[in-house]
Amino acid sequence: MMADAYGKLTGRPGICLVTRGPGTTNAAAGIHVAMQDSTPMVVLIGQVARNARGREALQELDYKQFLGGMVKYVEEIVDPKRIPEYVSRAFHAAAGGRPGPVALALPEDMLEELAEAADAAPYSRIEPHPSPQQMEGLAALLAKAERPMMLLGGSQWDAATVKQIEDFAAAFALPVCTGFRRQDRFDNRHPSFAGDLGIAANPKLAARVRDVDLLVAVGGRMGEATTAGYSLITVPHPQQQLVHVHPDPNELGRVYQPTLAINASPRTFAPLASVLKPAAAPRWAAGTVAAHQDYLAFIEPSKLPGALQLAPIVRWLDGNLPADAIWCNGAGNFAGWVHRHHQYTGYGTQLAPTSGSMGYGFPAAVAAKLVHPDRPVVCFCGDGDFLMTGQELATAVRYRLPIITLIVNNGMYGTIRMHQETYYPGRSFGTDLVNPDFAALARAYGAHGETVERTEDFAAVFTRAAATGKPAILDLKVDPEAITTRSTIADLRAATKARH
Repeated sequence: MMADAYGKLTGRPGICLVTRGPGTTNAAAGIHVAMQDSTPMVVLIGQVARNARGREALQELDYKQFLGGMVKYVEEIVDPKRIPEYVSRAFHAAAGGRPGPVALALPEDMLEELAEAADAAPYSRIEPHPSPQQMEGLAALLAKAERPMMLLGGSQWDAATVKQIEDFAAAFALPVCTGFRRQDRFDNRHPSFAGDLGIAANPKLAARVRDVDLLVAVGGRMGEATTAGYSLITVPHPQQQLVHVHPDPNELGRVYQPTLAINASPRTFAPLASVLKPAAAPRWAAGTVAAHQDYLAFIEPSKLPGALQLAPIVRWLDGNLPADAIWCNGAGNFAGWVHRHHQYTGYGTQLAPTSGSMGYGFPAAVAAKLVHPDRPVVCFCGDGDFLMTGQELATAVRYRLPIITLIVNNGMYGTIRMHQETYYPGRSFGTDLVNPDFAALARAYGAHGETVERTEDFAAVFTRAAATGKPAILDLKVDPEAITTRSTIADLRAATKARH
């Protein structure tokens, strides 16, 4: 997961070395994140000696079978003379087209052999570019559109690409939304920003997406979470005209049949899009203003049960952290407060798993602080989410990384409890947690730890934690009744009973 975070922040393959067998099965969660999130990664894996293969030797695993559907490419190097060839291919595959993870298995006896082999040159990233005819086709579709919108996602972005896309949106007064956990692909304060199509998206934004007559999707796959279970865009033929820009030709037309398919990365598409100019004043400009106002209304905090309110805390952080702060989170309902109420300012400020993998946020924060030691790093974790990878606090202490982690502690697996209450009200099972004293646990590791039980206490506690220069854990005690950003457990039970 740290290697994935490195790949997200830098655009270069994160490198992960794991031991054979259990090392690989433990790494599988992070490898799966990299695949679903289109993150470049090279995984180097131990393997049993060649003369023991096929005997179910200690920790033996068939990596082609185990990882075959989870990586772009997996190979076992049996001849040391071919190491440069395989490593070169691994880096080209990881970084090229739609980026993703690549795995190389290394038999232990092969690593001990001597061989003469010429070094391979460093890899070069190969990216497809739009054709002039495709850009002309995009301009023609925009000229005829009445209600267009742009949807941003995927990987192969950088700060310059974001700025060019913002220029394109401004020139055409285009409303812009982002995919699930891809909110840093566009400055959320920009007047064209209409919100994110994450889980529990703004209903007004979802309605707008259904109603557009032209959707320009740049970079993303438009997966299940972004499309509300493939309901916002009909499969296989969208009800909207669809321009799909994606670096992998195999993705174009795989789920949705686009009106115009452009095989290009966001990095190669954005410079050409930024110089396009509308032939006349955009007819939809007033709708773009309304979409941004709906977004601003949606992110306003609302009152939920409990003495500690998460939405005002997120908004306080927005007002007190610098714009380049990196916000990390794992998976769970707790993340909804971050995604809804925080305004991401641009590329490289969000680290979150589009794959929905729990336990991602804290190791991602460790990697983020190593990559950008001069930028503040804040991590949001659920209590169950933190318990999956919280032992990496030892790593943060070892490297003296002043990450501030907010544990949203409601004593349960909130997302699963939400589903149970939605379908089987009052019949929860297996979701209650018996947590440690997280603040005391942090201090036991040598980090700073405090507990926060009231909203009004948070600012002083956060300021105190930041002043220590240590990794810090802030245990936020939230009312379990506040199950989502806009509903309570009682609301879910009442709604279910009303349906029946």
